[in-house]
Amino acid sequence: MGSFSPVHWVIVLIIVLLLFGPGRLAGVGKGLGEGIRSFKKGLNEDADEHPPTAPKVAEETKHLPENRSG
Repeated sequence: MGSFSPVHWVIVLIIVLLLFGPGRLAGVGKGLGEGIRSFKKGLNEDADEHPPTAPKVAEETKHLPENRSG
């Protein structure tokens, strides 16, 4: 009762096709594809702009108090 069978999916696709028509569905698919491509391109550009850097250990340790025994 909780999942759709392949017959249910075919009926849903036929109803959607009748409501929107093939031209409008093609436009929606094209827009969705362009949006996904743009999103992936933005992620790749952001990763290229900010390469990971190693932590600066020397600068972090110079602020620590010295342990002087004696």
